[in-house]
Amino acid sequence: MEERKLYDIIFDTIRQIPTGKVASYGQIAAIVGRCSAQMIGFALASLAGSPTGTDVPWQRVVNGEGKISPHGFGLGSGMQRALLEEEGIVFEPDHTIDFEKYGWLGVPNGQKQHKRSPQ
Repeated sequence: MEERKLYDIIFDTIRQIPTGKVASYGQIAAIVGRCSAQMIGFALASLAGSPTGTDVPWQRVVNGEGKISPHGFGLGSGMQRALLEEEGIVFEPDHTIDFEKYGWLGVPNGQKQHKRSPQ
């Protein structure tokens, strides 16, 4: 059986984040189980200009402080905020998102997490 590609697993996990909810890079890395938060950022950055990336709700991934991380010299950050606001997410005055209110709790029941494969 062929092992799935890491970016495909990352994207499948991000696709599970429902509209109006967010997750952190670290949270996605913990669910995927064989990568770092930085690798989640690299995976999402690879979607830029990719027609295959259009169904990945990249805007729903924010940093651990509940803030939008800078994208493409700041140009993508405004787009990400606008997309999240369209989904009903309200930003605090300090530009953070309240994880208590808008945080995604993780993989739905019945779905397994992806574990690190033995080395």
